Amino acid sequence: MKTLVVFYSLEGNTKYIAETIAKQLQADLLELKPKKEYPSQGFKKFFWGGKSVIFKECPELLNQRTDLSAYQNIVIGTPIWAGTYSAPVHSFLEQNHFENKKVALFACHGGGGAEKCFARLKKELDNNVFVGEKTFLDPLKHDREKNAMDAVQWSMTLDF
Repeated sequence: MKTLVVFYSLEGNTKYIAETIAKQLQADLLELKPKKEYPSQGFKKFFWGGKSVIFKECPELLNQRTDLSAYQNIVIGTPIWAGTYSAPVHSFLEQNHFENKKVALFACHGGGGAEKCFARLKKELDNNVFVGEKTFLDPLKHDREKNAMDAVQWSMTLDF
């Protein structure tokens, strides 16, 4: 059964983990690219990211719609913004409704909010089977190799 790892990454943390997981699972990889990029530094990063999730914005994505019928397993990766998943992931979910898939969730963060983030994703994707969730604390800043090993070990535990 085919697996898709879909993710959005602002600073490269989520991309690093997504690529590691995709390689381990021999999965297809889909990086979400918003038409208008978000600031990645300073106050603007927090302001625009936080505003976009609080107001449930759906930024336009450069990606074409994905035919998810070919995939039984979907791994979704996101940075945590204001206690929830990023606006580009929200856009993907709005454009790609799916059910009866095995879904695993991972999030990269700098200080928490994962429980709320995962709860909101599960609510949005309630007609699917959840097989795992994992958080990574700024993997590019805190022991890259250990985070990569954690991602590999976690991906091996998924019931795909």
